[in-house]
Amino acid sequence: MVERLTDEEEAAMQIELGRLRQDHRDLDAAIMALEEVGSPDRLQLQRLKKRKLSLKDRIAFLEDQLTPDIIA
Repeated sequence: MVERLTDEEEAAMQIELGRLRQDHRDLDAAIMALEEVGSPDRLQLQRLKKRKLSLKDRIAFLEDQLTPDIIA
């Protein structure tokens, strides 16, 4: 049987989810700004994209935790 999240845990996850989404948007903007520069720093660009992907994975995990399982 799956344990249900407490209200405090759910609230904490919602706050973290909001922060992660904002960080993801900020990284997206930073990546676009770097790509618009004539000769972007490839290493920095690669690191930002890797961080953005990591954030996306964490966001997906939290969304999955917050979405109740539906037994069909």
